[in-house]
Amino acid sequence: MRLTPWIDFIGSFAGIVLTFMAGAEVDRQLLRREWRPAILIGGLSFLLPFVAVGVCAHYVAGWNIRQSEIAGVALSTTSLAVVYAVLVETGLAASRLGKILMAATFVTDLGTAIALSVLFLRPSAYLALFVVVSVLVIVVMIAFQRPFFQRYGARVIEPEIKGAFLALFVLMWAADLAQSHAVLPAFLLGLAVSDVFKRHPEEQRRFRIVAFAFLTPIFFLKGGLNVDVRQLAAGVWLLFAFLFVKIATKFLGVLPAALRFVKPHAVFTTLLMSTGLTFGTISSLYGLNAGIINRQQFTILLGAVIGSAVIPTVVAQRWFAPPLQALKAEEIVEIEDEEFEPPRLQNAKTWTPGGDPR
Repeated sequence: MRLTPWIDFIGSFAGIVLTFMAGAEVDRQLLRREWRPAILIGGLSFLLPFVAVGVCAHYVAGWNIRQSEIAGVALSTTSLAVVYAVLVETGLAASRLGKILMAATFVTDLGTAIALSVLFLRPSAYLALFVVVSVLVIVVMIAFQRPFFQRYGARVIEPEIKGAFLALFVLMWAADLAQSHAVLPAFLLGLAVSDVFKRHPEEQRRFRIVAFAFLTPIFFLKGGLNVDVRQLAAGVWLLFAFLFVKIATKFLGVLPAALRFVKPHAVFTTLLMSTGLTFGTISSLYGLNAGIINRQQFTILLGAVIGSAVIPTVVAQRWFAPPLQALKAEEIVEIEDEEFEPPRLQNAKTWTPGGDPR
């Protein structure tokens, strides 16, 4: 099977949609509450692997600077999808531990998005246009989200999803003109409209259905079609070297910070922050499409990305996942925001089983 133009286009668009959804999953109120552990854990989770893998690629594997930067970006990530899935499966999504993990993952992915956008900028008039268009799209989406939902929400033709797709297409068009990537503005756009999804969870569910049922398989199909298995054997040692460096530096940076903020569950936190999938694949595909890396290098990076999605996840769930009863009482919090709770009657009376009001 070969890579056709329609697979290439839809796969590229799917990557932007997944980036948008990663931003939209962020709880901004949570981020404000837990900003200290989020910045420290998430920042170190990005910075150390980015530098270490880049150095390894350049000085050990002999890759040039730009190729090494792609390697560092691709393996600096933490997979929001993997972290969220594990937290839901283990029942930890509503705990303080789960919320810190989600916030730290956002910081890591934001660092990855910024690095991928800034390192490969090509100054031009089109770049200025790209910046202006990105700002305008985000501002317009923020300004019109409430009136748009009030007037057109809950219609069978799904105008909300179409509007979001249109905004992402515009970002892709402007990025293509500037010979850049729309990953950063798409991520920020998702963050800007994250409150909309919180107010309209059914809309978020429908958006996920479209993304994961149709777009995501084509995104990973595109990545798989670019893999050259025949060239993997010669570079399998480098694949494991990259994987080792990523996980080792995640432990070096994240574990001390996790011991400070979530001490009983520091290893579990570090293992989940060591995962990577979507952003790593997006970064690797960008390097391949831009001609920065070749197919063998792409295959090695993608193999390391997939390995980081599987190995730390299995180890974390099998040996280090804390059961809910192991969490302290103050660590269990309600997952819904107070503004969405049903109003309480100030003078409401309670009834005992005997029927006497109190």
